[in-house]
Amino acid sequence: MSAITVHPLTGADLDAALEDVARLRMTVFRDWPYLYDGSFDYEHRYLQSYRDSAGAILVGAFDGAQLVGAATGTPMEDHAEDFARAFDGQGVALEDIFYCAESVVLPPYRGRGIGHAFFDAREAHARRLGRRYSAFCGVIRPDDHPMKPADYRPLDGFWRKRGYEELPGVVAHFDWTDIGDSGQTSKPLQFWMRAL
Repeated sequence: MSAITVHPLTGADLDAALEDVARLRMTVFRDWPYLYDGSFDYEHRYLQSYRDSAGAILVGAFDGAQLVGAATGTPMEDHAEDFARAFDGQGVALEDIFYCAESVVLPPYRGRGIGHAFFDAREAHARRLGRRYSAFCGVIRPDDHPMKPADYRPLDGFWRKRGYEELPGVVAHFDWTDIGDSGQTSKPLQFWMRAL
């Protein structure tokens, strides 16, 4: 097994990796439970915010020079338009939350500690920004969905070991096109959070 290196990408390294991160996201998010039929142009535009935001972080996992995983994070208020309503009435200011946006790892590299390294890097970054909480969300799919793999294991146990708990009723909605669909539909996303 080769050694995997995990580190934040900044400056020229981040710029150089954006196209690879876009392709990686499209590959991994096609799988269950996201079933995302994305476009490279959208992904590349979306990732510009991580290059342009002083509070954002993009962490890469590399097998030699090959990008095999990536994780993103940003101050929650950067996503306020999408997620503010979900946090209404929770008694937590968006400015206190760091949003661990996405983690994607190619299947052959899973189970090797990359997910933990991604959370470690983003949580450390959130603390440096003075954030009190770290949060993320995951798509909610029905148990009887026809595309759900028989051997699928949710990541709830991994997230709980990291100290995250589901926030009852804190659900956002986001639109994307599923594989095989002709247009976008709204998907519910369950938030999880932990104190830092």
